[in-house]
Amino acid sequence: MLQFSFSKIIFILAVVLGAVFFALPNALPGSITSKFPHWWQPVALGLDLRGGSYLLLEVDTSAVFKEQLTDVEEQARGALRDAKIRYRNIRTAEGSVFVTTEPGDRAAARTAIAKLLNNMEFDTPGDDRIRITVPDRIKREREIAAVGQSLEIIRRRIDEFGTSEPSIQLQGRDRIIVELPGVGDPTRIKNLIGQTAKLTFHLIEPGANNPADLPPGTMALPEKQTGQTLIVRRRVEVSGERLKDAQPSFQNGGAVVNFRFDTVGGKQFAATTSNNVGQRLAVVLDGQVITSPSIRSPIVGGSGYIDGMADINVAKDLALLLRAGALPAPLNVIEERSVGPGLGTDSIRAGSTAAIVGGLLVVVFMVLAYHTFGMFAVFGQVFHMITLFATLSIVGGTLTLPGIAGVVLSLGIAVDANVLIYERMREEFQSGRTLLSALTAGFQNAFATIFDSNITTFIAAAILYFLGSGPVKGFALTLAVGIATSMFSAVMVTRFQVWLWWRAGKRETLPV
Repeated sequence: MLQFSFSKIIFILAVVLGAVFFALPNALPGSITSKFPHWWQPVALGLDLRGGSYLLLEVDTSAVFKEQLTDVEEQARGALRDAKIRYRNIRTAEGSVFVTTEPGDRAAARTAIAKLLNNMEFDTPGDDRIRITVPDRIKREREIAAVGQSLEIIRRRIDEFGTSEPSIQLQGRDRIIVELPGVGDPTRIKNLIGQTAKLTFHLIEPGANNPADLPPGTMALPEKQTGQTLIVRRRVEVSGERLKDAQPSFQNGGAVVNFRFDTVGGKQFAATTSNNVGQRLAVVLDGQVITSPSIRSPIVGGSGYIDGMADINVAKDLALLLRAGALPAPLNVIEERSVGPGLGTDSIRAGSTAAIVGGLLVVVFMVLAYHTFGMFAVFGQVFHMITLFATLSIVGGTLTLPGIAGVVLSLGIAVDANVLIYERMREEFQSGRTLLSALTAGFQNAFATIFDSNITTFIAAAILYFLGSGPVKGFALTLAVGIATSMFSAVMVTRFQVWLWWRAGKRETLPV
């Protein structure tokens, strides 16, 4: 029967009031909503509506593989050193690592290396050589991990920078889309995103100054301030991954970055400085020595500072990069474009006009076709729109230009439900049923059709949201939310209005 319990009436009224409350910020100017708490804010506008910057980045997976081979090379060297097996050469070539030993030591060398690198492939192309190859499965796993880590580190860097409502998402296997609404010139952010920020601490090889004749286990790196080449040991004394915090500051009148290690890093730093007093320690950032102070005394507090900063902004950016962590591989900018706020304003105006015109046409059609019940449907659509924007505000959704198209489409879907209900009422009433019976049958018998049609559309929207990206996700989100709110407005709110109309007086004729 067409009836509502007291609890159901309270529930509907609570939903209506809650929707109005959470949708209210969308109708107020920004000067007012900026003072509201973070959980009571209007729907965020996407890049195409607000203006801003768009970056398409590609993770350099070839660098990931190169670093992987370097790790294999270092581990093989360490395994042979620990096993006290002599070797003449370890080098990387043709995508593999080759180890040259004495002919009689080849089997022992292979066993020692395989014990440490048991997931690698080994073969012996000569009497004294061992070839170590990274399997495709291991290579792909590392590439996937590098892309995922890059995505997370980019998100941390942008969050630290303070950009509001950024969109960071994966595209394909190794590309990352970064959308920055409200950012007209992304140069500084692009530099922050693109810098690998791999920080390591190495000892400088004493007495070595000829890059053409490097001692074993060393490498030549340029010094950032002077441009001269320094010979540093390959061995990493302390990794930047052990940093717990980094903050910009001033020291002796210049900008510096104060850093602090975690417990393990603090012990490593203390051991390095205690065992090498009088030697120089190179602080290496992305293959450049940014400072190389002499170790005057042991540093056991687990903290220190990096000097040589041009100004405090450089120190702030470096501290931000160190806090966010190093990228596992370089990033290449594939595409970059800016969207002006004027274009966003025009898009909002055009989208709003389309929504208003579409809404008015729906109102005219419903009132002419269904009279009083048409007005009930119109009120249901108003509530549907309020609930849709309230839901987007609650879940933190972003409204894009395709999202506006999803809103307009959801209006048509919502009206379609009302048309099904009213037409079923008309058929039941014309077949001889009483008014109350026709009203009840209209809602009950049309519900299955409405549910089936809406659930199939909702599934399609969900697939678009999870598999799509960018504009497709914006369209899918508003469409999915619109389907849910239209179901509630058609089945609950419209039904509640019809029930109030029937209880208001003795009714005998169906006004459709």
